[in-house]
Amino acid sequence: MFDSLKFRICYNVGGNGRTADASNDDFGLDVARDGNRLTVRILPKRKMELVHAEISCPYSFSKETSVLANGYQSWSLTKEWKSDELQKGIRFPLNKIKIGREIAAINGDYNFKSYPKKKGYFHGYTFGYVRNGREYEFLGSLSERSGWTIINFDMNADFIVVEKDVEGKTITSEYTLFDLVFLNGTYDEVFDGYFAALDVRPARVGHTTGYTSWYNYFTNIDEKIILRDLEGLSRADKIDIFQIDDGHQTKVGDWTITDTVKFPHGMKYVADKIHEKGYLAGLWLAPFYVEKTSKVAKEHPDWILKDKCGKPVFGMLGSRPCYTLNFYIKECADYIRGFFDAVLNEWGFDMVKLDFLYAACLIPFNNRTRGEIMDDACEFLRKCCGDKLILGCGVPLAPAFGRFDYCRIGSDVDIKFKPRFIYTLTNNEIVSTQTAIQNTVFRRGLDGRAFGNDPDVFFMRDVNLKYTPSEKRLVAEINKTFGRLLFISDNVNDFSSKQLDFLNEIYTKSDKHVDFVDYLGDNTVKIYFTEKHIPHTWTVNWLTGENKYE
Repeated sequence: MFDSLKFRICYNVGGNGRTADASNDDFGLDVARDGNRLTVRILPKRKMELVHAEISCPYSFSKETSVLANGYQSWSLTKEWKSDELQKGIRFPLNKIKIGREIAAINGDYNFKSYPKKKGYFHGYTFGYVRNGREYEFLGSLSERSGWTIINFDMNADFIVVEKDVEGKTITSEYTLFDLVFLNGTYDEVFDGYFAALDVRPARVGHTTGYTSWYNYFTNIDEKIILRDLEGLSRADKIDIFQIDDGHQTKVGDWTITDTVKFPHGMKYVADKIHEKGYLAGLWLAPFYVEKTSKVAKEHPDWILKDKCGKPVFGMLGSRPCYTLNFYIKECADYIRGFFDAVLNEWGFDMVKLDFLYAACLIPFNNRTRGEIMDDACEFLRKCCGDKLILGCGVPLAPAFGRFDYCRIGSDVDIKFKPRFIYTLTNNEIVSTQTAIQNTVFRRGLDGRAFGNDPDVFFMRDVNLKYTPSEKRLVAEINKTFGRLLFISDNVNDFSSKQLDFLNEIYTKSDKHVDFVDYLGDNTVKIYFTEKHIPHTWTVNWLTGENKYE
């Protein structure tokens, strides 16, 4: 792969747009291949505003070939693709409605990456592979600070094109555009090789069980509900973490202002109650978000990120619009450090679930690419949290490698298994049990190597839920087989003895060793695994929920 490559760069010099494929009067080019590593450096001879950069090579795809396109962030659809499939962007009619498109585009890559409406053309971020049978040809970026690495597979034209999202970057000195590694082998071999090349430490966390309040109550939580569900968990055999989700604060962004109507004794009191049960206490935050009506937004409008026109950058639209904080502003960074100190040290929480993190890099600014901003943001969060646990969510994954302890690797699951029609009209990040299953299967290579994979919750309850018993079991077993963080959102007090046995079964660490996953097309995978030295197969259709062990 990439034995024969072509380079192209688009840039501006002195206000003039130019395109080149080799060294010229504006820059020198250093292309170096060292074994399985390729680096492309540009040496400007004058000030250059970068617009686009890419390298491409021919690749002969067969009809049986599958390619992995890793989605932009945690929630983005990630799967293997076949040549007869179509990767969709924002769906019709939302893509034709201005406000609808703005809402749908915020949490994806739609404002800087196009989705050609043709089958057999797919793109992903940071890493990907071509699979022929059980052999993998893997391509991965070793640095995203110079801009997101976007890997395009054109199975019609038989080309692979790797581009860099360099929007917003102007250079005057040597700049590394691409730093890529190529690996061949089995699934485990290529992922082991990639993370060895990245020099990322293995996850420090192991198999983890627990609870989160979101998927039963959403923001409608209070002290009574939390303490009731906490007490109910004492019926389970083993619990590691009890996490309180959104709804404890008065406004998004005002993290130290607890809603005292809901939590009259405050959050330290609740954390202490969790610790009395022997569990770690977790709390949900969205550190780069401030609700438009929040105290911090009103008192510190200068902390809000502005676009080129001086308008505030929204990280969320809809019923609860939120602005994005500019964490590079010292006073803003101090504020963020301050609420982390309160949550982790004064209140005593052991883990924070950090959500909507993509907001930090919605736009490139101050001569930084989106990739550089997100990398700085994740490093900043790690320093804020010290040795406390971080569960990342809604984050482009590469900057989280080795920094976060756990990370969501799929979309939010829905409380209804069957896909909702309205969701088919939006984007690749929408709430979807089907996306959650796919991402859990196809991002399995990250678990333990980059962080502990969080596949999102599974369900046992019978109320406020539209799942059949077999659909509940499918999601639970997928999570158990491929995930490291196993959470529910149910009130265990209400469980029958049969449900409790089911919960303890899923919470028990899996004995399955997955040897190979074959994507068959038509929403179906065949999973080859060994359990107690006996080989098995498990065929799963994530759309219908049908699955069969052999």
